Amino acid sequence: MDAAGYTTLTRQSGLMREMQMVAHNIANISTAGFRREGMVFSEHIARMAEDPSLSMAYGNARHVDLTQGGLSNTGAPFDFAIQGEGFFLIETPEGERLTRSGSFSPSAEGELVTPDGLRLLDQGGAPVFVPPGSRVTNLGQDGTLSADGAPIAQIGLWRPVDPLTLQLQAGTLFSASEVEPAATATLLQGFLEDSNVEPVSEIARMIEVQRAYEMGQKFLDAEDTRVRGVIQTLGR
Repeated sequence: MDAAGYTTLTRQSGLMREMQMVAHNIANISTAGFRREGMVFSEHIARMAEDPSLSMAYGNARHVDLTQGGLSNTGAPFDFAIQGEGFFLIETPEGERLTRSGSFSPSAEGELVTPDGLRLLDQGGAPVFVPPGSRVTNLGQDGTLSADGAPIAQIGLWRPVDPLTLQLQAGTLFSASEVEPAATATLLQGFLEDSNVEPVSEIARMIEVQRAYEMGQKFLDAEDTRVRGVIQTLGR
């Protein structure tokens, strides 16, 4: 295969990964706290000894869209939504993770957990505990959680020191190399943040990527036909 074929193949592999990413975004349009992802292509240029330089495009990086999503009023006392930049800190078997999904409920032990049973952590990195039998719980915009009028915890909000280190791990959970308090973010009780995926723009992007992939495939088919023709001619 010549240089043009290798260049197209690297582009095709990147477009395939981007198509999978766009499909994942569309599948999570209704997932609370979901962050849209995009593909970043890099260009690699190799200087050849005699031939012109060779340029290849490679889709090798993911970009997380941190745009604020809409808010849905649920009225549930343990549904929390973040306004502004910041994430909840969640304890998982693989370590601490960040999330914008604020759907929690008290466990049998009184700890606030996600639907998967992962514990919500407070500003000091300890699990948030709600005393059993509490009748009324209130959450202040600064993250102060109170039960029957008495403060019981300070829910921490965090952000990655370097946004480029933010990586999707699973569902709505992210990891980051280093985090710091998100001082400007506020919390709302009885709300959940919607996914920030825009359905129309995402479907338009899917069509664009599909057309680009089909064009690359037509070029590879044409190159294959050309090479076969040369081989057959020289073999006579």
